Amino acid sequence: MKVFGRLFALIVTLALLGSAGAAGEVAVPTLTARVTDQTATLTPDQIESIGQTLEAFEARKGTQIAVLIVPTTEPETIEQYSLRVVEQWKLGRRQVDDGALLIVAKNDRTLRIEVGYGLEGALNDAISNRIIRETIIPRFRENDFYGGIAAGVDQMIRVADGEPLPPPQTRTRGGSPDVWKLAPVIFMLAVALAGVLRSAFGRLPGAVIAGGGAALIAWLLATGIAAVAAAGLIAFLFTLFGTGMGAYVGTYGIGHHRGGFGRGGRGGFGGGGGSFGGGGASGRW
Repeated sequence: MKVFGRLFALIVTLALLGSAGAAGEVAVPTLTARVTDQTATLTPDQIESIGQTLEAFEARKGTQIAVLIVPTTEPETIEQYSLRVVEQWKLGRRQVDDGALLIVAKNDRTLRIEVGYGLEGALNDAISNRIIRETIIPRFRENDFYGGIAAGVDQMIRVADGEPLPPPQTRTRGGSPDVWKLAPVIFMLAVALAGVLRSAFGRLPGAVIAGGGAALIAWLLATGIAAVAAAGLIAFLFTLFGTGMGAYVGTYGIGHHRGGFGRGGRGGFGGGGGSFGGGGASGRW
């Protein structure tokens, strides 16, 4: 019994030590913007300027680059912490993996460029190291953190621009559907015509006509194929089973879904599902 008691005590001790070590890790901040500064090093205008540069690049190229400034990564190294950040943030597009992170641990005087799989051909370890040592660190040593970060981001963009990647997705007939933006049109059409169509043609034929009309409107509005099918189905079901506008508006929340689908909603920002494997480079100043 004493042996089992000691074994149990050892297991509990190890568990407590493990949880204490995990609790000591620096938390990964929630990704809400392209530039996250937890040290108040950059002014709001500087953050906005860098963010706009990164936003314009993503819109043109599809590649996601983010900047994170933290006081420290201790007890972890910047490499360990940076990998935790990108694994949680998932910068870059899914299966394209074209994300990158510039992270600065100000009190530790360390920084790192973390590179997604899809950019490792262009923004490789050697190039990342050159950007850090030749572009960013000289400015950091003069306490010009904004200048160093802005110049480093500019160099990362120039290098990533040379990597052949799929173009950004656009809203085309074959592109991604945005059903919630289309939903008000579908429901207005269904509400306006449902009763008339049921009276004139009967419940089932009227529903078929309503579904076909909604699908046609969706197609003319150049939404995706899936959205066309969804529009027709919604109008069909509403006309077939609908009893009034109020119940369906309450059920589907029309007027409460602002901004539709997307990463982070209106004005927000979120990762696209990209993957990282530890590529990149680190430095000190």
